[in-house]
Amino acid sequence: MKSCKEVMTSNPVCCLPDETVNEVAQLMKSKNVGSIPVIENRESRELIGILTDRDLALKVIAADRDPAKTKIREVMKHNPVTCVESDDIQKALDVMAIHQVRRIPVTDENRRIVGIIAQGDVATRLDNPEKTGELVAKISE
Repeated sequence: MKSCKEVMTSNPVCCLPDETVNEVAQLMKSKNVGSIPVIENRESRELIGILTDRDLALKVIAADRDPAKTKIREVMKHNPVTCVESDDIQKALDVMAIHQVRRIPVTDENRRIVGIIAQGDVATRLDNPEKTGELVAKISE
């Protein structure tokens, strides 16, 4: 079985907690991603949260908040579930299924972001259609 490091997308685009929803939504659009890890600062790259397109829809648009004034820290998920780059991919798949998340940040031993694993990474890099099907089914429950 592969490690998380072998399956992840390395060096994902990240944002800071004091950036505005507008700024980060534009970043999501330009990078064509549905989630962005939130880091404490650019130097440490310590993971403190994650922001998804669903968070933007429910916590900003549906809540009628001003995206130009709303800070990421107000709408991000704090302390997201993660895996460590040395973990077996099965551990990450289990965590994704249990928590019903489509993406999981990958950190080093010091909780610094090093990658992200999305459903698509599992589908294209695991070369195991059954595993991919199981994951999609469990996340969608």
